Amino acid sequence: MKTGDTFASIPKEIDPYQIELDKAIELITIGISEQKDQPVYPMALYYKAWFEAQNGDQAASEKSLKAAAKACPDYCFPNQAESFIVLEWAKLKNPSDSKAPYYLGNFWYNGRQYDEAVANWEGSAKLNDSFPTVHRNLAFAYFNKQNQPQKALAELVKAFSLDETDSRILMELDQLYKRLGHSPEFRLAKLEKYSELVDYRDDLYLERITLYNQLGQYERAFELIMKRKFHPWEGGEGKVTGQYVFSLTEMAKKAIKDKDFEKAIELLEKAQVYPENMGEGKLYGAQENAIFYWLGNAYSGLNENEKASQYWEMASSGITEPAPAIFYNDQQPDTIFYQGLALIKLGRIPEAKKRFQTLIDFGKTHQNDEFKLDYFAVSLPDLQIWDDDLTKRNHQNCQNLIGLGELGLSKIQGLKSMEN
Repeated sequence: MKTGDTFASIPKEIDPYQIELDKAIELITIGISEQKDQPVYPMALYYKAWFEAQNGDQAASEKSLKAAAKACPDYCFPNQAESFIVLEWAKLKNPSDSKAPYYLGNFWYNGRQYDEAVANWEGSAKLNDSFPTVHRNLAFAYFNKQNQPQKALAELVKAFSLDETDSRILMELDQLYKRLGHSPEFRLAKLEKYSELVDYRDDLYLERITLYNQLGQYERAFELIMKRKFHPWEGGEGKVTGQYVFSLTEMAKKAIKDKDFEKAIELLEKAQVYPENMGEGKLYGAQENAIFYWLGNAYSGLNENEKASQYWEMASSGITEPAPAIFYNDQQPDTIFYQGLALIKLGRIPEAKKRFQTLIDFGKTHQNDEFKLDYFAVSLPDLQIWDDDLTKRNHQNCQNLIGLGELGLSKIQGLKSMEN
């Protein structure tokens, strides 16, 4: 027998292909039987049905196809070329099976053949409109690949309505509402309606906190932060601590307005220390210009002018050149803005003017820059579920820089008008 001649010793009257089919069916049957109480992987049943059909056992094949259609679809993401052949065959053999086109949609999406994926998922949904995941997948394809945001929203709303216990779909739906510009009030009402699901996920819980801060309910936001133990997650860097600092700073500003300067100082000192439940520490070299500026104002309100000047001096220092604020650890534009405000307080008007003009010049120079997301990019300021236009975001950030710079210059102009 020659090396590799598998069938050399088999009598000619025996079909070697028949032996291989029998063996394949036997092995899959053994694998399925050993699953015991675990769900059977659907593709095992589809392959079994295909082998049985090839083996001439149509009754067994039909039985396996029906079992495959009813199998638990969790974690079934076929990606081999042979799975395409078997699933296309299954669609023809059992036209009422909604899962075969669903799995084919997964196959094509993985292969970046998005129109094919959508066609199969749409076909699956027509056969069975009650399967949440197919509607969820269609939402992603419509939004991220076919630029049909309203169809995406309709599909995701449908997906969540079919399973209102799925906290992940709620999170994805909230992020889609956010991308489509729905109001904070609308989004918060939705999250509060499903508070138990929100409590289950750090990212959803943080969105609720952020919405309270956006709506000016800083005390409520701070209360929610302090009653939870957060856990680090990729893409969540700096978000919890950012809301923690924001809520405390805004409460301090309110206290300063009410002339409760001691309370403001207490809040601002607290904002400089991250409690353990935040799940992360402070970055080295963190820019805290806003905190120092408002501390200066609070001490000035107490007529402790030396301390006020010390804090304004601290607020006036730091990186003076703006940068695109795309990632969370990028310097935020308001740090330079607060440098300028602190310099005004210190009477160093030309330096303050220079800071504000730097913001304007940078914004105008870079507002039309094009940005593309690096493959390995992490720590983006938003959850990267729905595709975002970073070039558009950069333009918005630059417009913000220009606005801050012009606001600072207007404050200087206001001082000059008062002097005159």
